[in-house]
Amino acid sequence: MIILITGNRKGIGRYLSEYYLEKDHIVLGCSRSESDLQNKNYRHYLVDVSKEEDINKMLFAVKKEFGRIDVLINNAGIASMNHFLLTPTNTARKVMETNYFGTLVMCREFGRLMRKSNNGRIINFTTVAKPLKIPGELIYAASKAAIETLTQILAKELAQYKITVNAIGPTPIKTDLIKGVPIEKLSNLIEYQAIKRFGKKEDIANVVDFFIKPESNFVTGQIIYLGGIS
Repeated sequence: MIILITGNRKGIGRYLSEYYLEKDHIVLGCSRSESDLQNKNYRHYLVDVSKEEDINKMLFAVKKEFGRIDVLINNAGIASMNHFLLTPTNTARKVMETNYFGTLVMCREFGRLMRKSNNGRIINFTTVAKPLKIPGELIYAASKAAIETLTQILAKELAQYKITVNAIGPTPIKTDLIKGVPIEKLSNLIEYQAIKRFGKKEDIANVVDFFIKPESNFVTGQIIYLGGIS
């Protein structure tokens, strides 16, 4: 398979890239800066997903070399954790442009290309901050709520092309995204879970594996929160 993963220079995206390269898939990655990931089956593109022109340049390069993709994993995202009254408009706009509009444009442009796969898979990322309505994460949770709606409607619109669209909502995983979050807040968040531990990157890969397997061609429009969040 040809798998495209956004925001893969580090964290979950990096783990998934290495995971699927080990399984002998072709992995295409992108981030705002260079990656040190080296593999004959890996290609890296310099892309800020909030900029449509960057996405289009990557699309042109992918079409020229490969002609198709089979799986799109929209992992790129940023967070803003602050009281709403103290959140600048520019910060809110940047979160929405990266998380929501970046995902939307990636789905649209590469969804067109994915029609050639005849068995395409799109996987988006949401967050447990959305169902838990966590104070201080309004903008981040709102951007992910928009992604959930996008996921469920795209699932219906792209079904005719045999493309499934699903989303994963991880619990806290020890990555740079939560590096600045107080441990007390993370501990309180984990208390909401049925399974009271930090998530692992392996947990994410397990759900991605399920979504992309051929037998999952009847699974679409689903939002899976990990850890027992509902």
